[in-house]
Amino acid sequence: MLDHRLKTRIENFVSRLRREDVNMHGFILSVGGEIKATAYYAPFREGEPHRMYSVSKSMTAVAIGILMEEGKLGLDDHIVDYFPDYLPEQPDPRLMRLILRDMLRMATCYRSTAYREGVDENWTKPFFTATPTHEPGTVFHYDTGCSQVLASLVKRLSGLEVIDFLNQRVFEPISAADPKYWLRDPSGACQGGTGLCMSLRDLHKVARLIMEGGGGYIPEWFCREMGKKHIDNLLNIAREEQYGYGWQVWRTRAGWAMYGLGGQLAVACPDKDALLCTIADTRLDPVGVQRIYDAFFDEVYPYIGLEDMVSEQMELSTHPVDCDPDIWHEHLGPYYFQEPNMLGLRSVELQGNTLIWENDKGENPLRFGIGENIQDTFPGWPGRPTLSSGGWIEKDLLRVRCFIIGDAPCGVDMLLRFKDDCLTVQSRKSFDPATNAFEGVASGHLHRK
Repeated sequence: MLDHRLKTRIENFVSRLRREDVNMHGFILSVGGEIKATAYYAPFREGEPHRMYSVSKSMTAVAIGILMEEGKLGLDDHIVDYFPDYLPEQPDPRLMRLILRDMLRMATCYRSTAYREGVDENWTKPFFTATPTHEPGTVFHYDTGCSQVLASLVKRLSGLEVIDFLNQRVFEPISAADPKYWLRDPSGACQGGTGLCMSLRDLHKVARLIMEGGGGYIPEWFCREMGKKHIDNLLNIAREEQYGYGWQVWRTRAGWAMYGLGGQLAVACPDKDALLCTIADTRLDPVGVQRIYDAFFDEVYPYIGLEDMVSEQMELSTHPVDCDPDIWHEHLGPYYFQEPNMLGLRSVELQGNTLIWENDKGENPLRFGIGENIQDTFPGWPGRPTLSSGGWIEKDLLRVRCFIIGDAPCGVDMLLRFKDDCLTVQSRKSFDPATNAFEGVASGHLHRK
């Protein structure tokens, strides 16, 4: 007989995510404003800021909504009217027709983000100088540069960077008081589409505030309209990204969601007055975020309201790679890579549970746990903390997975095949400057003394 108890269903949610190897950092589930379950996966802890990626877009939209309520701008205003100093001598007519309503719903005149990270100093200005690809207001294209412009608009109208504006108008009044900060572009402006770092519980407080109509801090009409479908996005690949798009939030099968890269989610389900907020790093898994959605909507959502439960706090740990405990090699290598290769490797050596590789950053060790993630730093990148685990999958096949944590969560997943005197390394990455070299394959040969 199927167990309908909400506590059991949450346990099933946790077990499923672990079984599907989803790299969770934490979650909060509330129903009717009451927290039912809270979980943090060590070493992640309550109250610590976490990179929210595109949840930043939703928070930027909240600031825009407040400014609208004050009459400082309108939905049908042309965005170029607020940035005349950024326009070229002969701006494209399609850009001139772009209005704020279409900015909010990701229906700009661009197919992709105009600014180039690592190249452009001011991430707002390229939006007004790039060549449009189509007529605005016609189709959905996800555009982080659009949200950057909206954050800059907040600064122009209020005199405050978006984080300072939201601190004054939303975060502090509702006691969302955990440490938070917003990463900046090279010019010093907040990265409006990606840079917010805040705690899971403060994310939950703000998302719950929006669900409840803004509490007098965010306009009620804006909270209501924000989560509605304002444009179709049927050509997106992921299932949960095909239900339409609101005002800097995504529609889902049961409501709407703030959604940041790697599993930063605030999944609002108005019909059951339920809210699931998560932090994670699923960037090494192309369907990892969808796994979170599916686990929630399969294991928990149908049972909300069937039985109440007292608040549950769960202390968990991040999931290491699976391995065969009966296989272990104490020392292998060094292996030298004499030919230029995709990974830029010069040598690789294994000493116990420490992998030592040499590349253009020198020779650096990476320690990994067996049956657990252990903390270390990424080889060649001092100050970039990691969680790493590894283990033997077969007698000659080692897997090592390393998640970089901090301001820019990313990772590297490697298979090392030892065959006779040859080592072949196959690696994939989630993008970050630290992981740039770790996509591809290379073979080296054993050095015998």
